[in-house]
Amino acid sequence: MTEKRDVRGRIEALREQVRYHNRRYHIEDAPEISDPEYDALVGELEALEAEHPELVTPDSPTQRVGGEPMEGFEEIRHAVPMLSLANARRTEDLREWDARVRRLLGEDEEPRYVTELKIDGLAVSLRYEGGRLVRGATRGNGTVGEDVSAQLRTIRSVPDRLDDDPPAVLEPRGEAYIALADFERLNEELEAEGKKTFANPRNLAAGSIRQLDPKVTARRPLTILLYGVGEGGEIFESHSGMLAALKGYGLRVNPYEVHEGIESVVAECERWARERESVGYQIDGVVVKVDSREQQLALGSVAKSPRWAIAYKFEPLAGRTKLLDIIINVGRTGALTPQAVLEPVNVGGVTISKATLHNEDYVREKGILIGDTVVIERAGDVIPQVVKAIVEDRNGGEREFVMPSRCPVCDEPVSRPPGEAVTRCVNARCPALALEHIIHWASKSAMDIDGLGEKLARRLFDLGLIKDVADVYELQAEQLVPLEGFGEKSAENLVRAIEKSKEQPFSRVLYALGVRHVGSVTAELVASRFSGEDLMQSATVEGLAEIKGVGEVVARAIVEYFSLEDNQNLVGRLMEIGLNFEREAGRPADGPLAGKRVVITGTLERPRSFYVEQLEGAGGTFTSSVSKNTDYVLAGEEAGSKLERARELDVPVLDEAGFEELLS
Repeated sequence: MTEKRDVRGRIEALREQVRYHNRRYHIEDAPEISDPEYDALVGELEALEAEHPELVTPDSPTQRVGGEPMEGFEEIRHAVPMLSLANARRTEDLREWDARVRRLLGEDEEPRYVTELKIDGLAVSLRYEGGRLVRGATRGNGTVGEDVSAQLRTIRSVPDRLDDDPPAVLEPRGEAYIALADFERLNEELEAEGKKTFANPRNLAAGSIRQLDPKVTARRPLTILLYGVGEGGEIFESHSGMLAALKGYGLRVNPYEVHEGIESVVAECERWARERESVGYQIDGVVVKVDSREQQLALGSVAKSPRWAIAYKFEPLAGRTKLLDIIINVGRTGALTPQAVLEPVNVGGVTISKATLHNEDYVREKGILIGDTVVIERAGDVIPQVVKAIVEDRNGGEREFVMPSRCPVCDEPVSRPPGEAVTRCVNARCPALALEHIIHWASKSAMDIDGLGEKLARRLFDLGLIKDVADVYELQAEQLVPLEGFGEKSAENLVRAIEKSKEQPFSRVLYALGVRHVGSVTAELVASRFSGEDLMQSATVEGLAEIKGVGEVVARAIVEYFSLEDNQNLVGRLMEIGLNFEREAGRPADGPLAGKRVVITGTLERPRSFYVEQLEGAGGTFTSSVSKNTDYVLAGEEAGSKLERARELDVPVLDEAGFEELLS
């Protein structure tokens, strides 16, 4: 009993430490420990919880990975409606709104205002009871939203517990969003995998939270900023006081400024209209609110908008210019992407001369011709794209774009598989693919070779010092020293960084290889079940597709990649060089259930995660659906259709005792 108390005490102590450092990092932007030190704390907590699953609690920091997929979202009725805001398009609209506020309040009242940046994300509401997070919901129609509690719990800037004695019930509200840098990084990964990219950060944030599988949400770089309170807000005397209190409770609060008059508000709005791109996340305006809660109540609401708040909306970053030509870029996966060559145009302070046209179908659907006058917008205020052609400006000299039948880099035939939007170069030796592959290989999310950035990779490639990623490991310091910008020390540092990358785990190597459809998460899933040698010699589409989160399309792409002679030669060279192609630790290749596929269904005595860990620790694979390839079904009470399917296919069905017997 004493030992159990000691374990429970250590788990609680670790949870408090992890929560504290989560707050310092994700909410206060002031970390106190390094990433490895933080990872060590989380690792110890995960290990103790795995040994003692009965001590796992829903609000443990380890539970942010997301639970089982949901069948649908339940409706949540907001205790206090989440109102929308009236808009101001001009600064004069702000002055008129100020005059109305003053008129309604009376001559003796002097309103004070608060300004906040208007984040372009997804409006959500959190509900804390007794300081613990119990629920999260989308805004919906303002009265009824969707229960996305499981999804919001995966966001690290959403604390499971509040500090500083919060009210019994508190319903903070805010905006879930994705930073621009994270948005670009994720889109690059999706494009590399041949998947559809997101048009803007808002779509990505909204789509991530509305995933029925919370594990998908957990893999998206979401964060949150809070700007209001529904139920529980009546205790605060002012809006600025409420925001300060939320920050004290450990919540991440939208930055704000307090103003004594409307001219100060106007100046703030004009400033942010000029500096909107300095924020790091997508904003589309400034929200102005009356600070005093008493004055807010006196002003009240009209229809679905409060009279005490207004949103000053920015003009979209757009411009008109001439489409001079459409050229083709060849990416590292062989994708041929049409790119617009434009007469330079200034959009939001940035001169744009090129813009993406995505793919051949996009050009057709938009009816864009070379020579058109076109409208350029910066998606998410960042990525330039052609959104439409001005048909009435045509003079008859325009011409249609034709996707080339041969690669513009290597002159080999290109291919567009049925059902896909992307045309690709299929020549594995195409120089464009080789160079882009080297750049990807050295990137931070892949092999993380410090110092080997895009510019240097291009330079070494153009000089003929490297032709593929294996050549990177043959570089010598004496080859680099004569190059401009290099000295002995910098050359040695780069060679040392290249050598250090050999320590990266197989999942990183697999992702770095650039297999189509295989991103970093998929690479981790595959590397936990297969070694590089397995993938070269014995992996099948069926075997790979059984991995939860992989699927048949990805499995086929992996098998095709490792079956090609050029790729086999490259992987063979990398193995000889000493890179890590070993199966990832923690999932034994042998054991009493080695190679066995097991479905777990129904209500069991312990959480499903407990049985999955036992299964994988014994070398088995957890799968979500019953098929002819399933070896066993572990069935609890109310097992349902999966149990029926197992009986139809004569798959052995185990109870918990039978499962324990197999393990032993």
